[in-house]
Amino acid sequence: MIRRSLCFFDLKNTICDGRQLHTVNTPSTSKNSGTPSLLTQRTRTTMNSRSALLFGQAMRASAKCTTPIVQQVRHNSRDATSAIAYKALHRRSRPPPLPKIDPPSWSPSEAVTNIVHLYGQVPIDVTRPQRHILNCLVQNEPGVLSRVSGILAARGFNIDSLVVCNTEVADLSRMTIVLRGKDAVVEQARRQLEDLVPVWAVLDYTRAAIVERELLLAKVSILGPEHFHELLAHHQEMYEEALSAGEFEATEDGSESGKYNEYHPASLAPSQALRQKHEHLQAITTLANQFGGKVVDISNDSCIVELCAKPTRLDAFMKLMSPFGILESARSGMMALPRTSMVSVDEANKEKAEQVNDVVDASMLPPG
Repeated sequence: MIRRSLCFFDLKNTICDGRQLHTVNTPSTSKNSGTPSLLTQRTRTTMNSRSALLFGQAMRASAKCTTPIVQQVRHNSRDATSAIAYKALHRRSRPPPLPKIDPPSWSPSEAVTNIVHLYGQVPIDVTRPQRHILNCLVQNEPGVLSRVSGILAARGFNIDSLVVCNTEVADLSRMTIVLRGKDAVVEQARRQLEDLVPVWAVLDYTRAAIVERELLLAKVSILGPEHFHELLAHHQEMYEEALSAGEFEATEDGSESGKYNEYHPASLAPSQALRQKHEHLQAITTLANQFGGKVVDISNDSCIVELCAKPTRLDAFMKLMSPFGILESARSGMMALPRTSMVSVDEANKEKAEQVNDVVDASMLPPG
């Protein structure tokens, strides 16, 4: 019995045209109907040899291809293996690891030794007079200031700051005095001030928690330190010329006006001097903002800076502003008010209980 068989031979011949890979399917059929089995075997042998020949030609053609297969897949984005090919072409290079710097581990003894050698111990000047702050509540009447200052001058005190102002109570003024001296001498002066008739009380805020403020107005040159001395000489020359010629005239507000020529550095062009002025003005404004101050007036060659802070902070600001050239400055003197102590309810009740316990019962005392 002769079997009827249908054979399909799928051969994938890879043909390289320089850009893409084409797949060609070559079917081969053999129909045996009523032929002996020997013919079938010969047909199969012929087809096998033909397929081997075509396969060898395809391998040689693929060997001659110069375009890599991975690069060809790049053009066919619909292929499922395109992501793998992209990853193979664009491998991520990991960044180098960051340098690891471990801080040295110090023992307590080594840390204390380093601190002592670096900073040392702050020397205490015992002979230097201590700074004292006296707050006097006085009657608002003529002659009080002269009497208070006379007592302090008689004891040889140099007053660092003295501020007198009105209070919220009528006919009562507050006088803040800052001076330096020994504790015993200052205490004697305080008691002597309290003995004056127009003085209500004298409070010592030296060791108390207080809020102290002082106002500063400083006129600073915006030309720079190179032309500071030239600017001072120019103002002095113009003032002497105007004063000798009698060009000063009193204005309606009581101030004096004279004819002054604007100063311009001879070594700078007008545009260069203008840029330099704006740069210095910006630097002065930035420094004033860092301290909480502001520029309240600007002229052609100077500006006025206003700052309200503690006296020590004003001293630091003046040192930083001195390289720009301070033409003149004015300080109002220190004002001080004590801080309010924060006491909880429990602490207040505890203090009251302790005061009650401290009361001595007379019935428990022995007779006599």
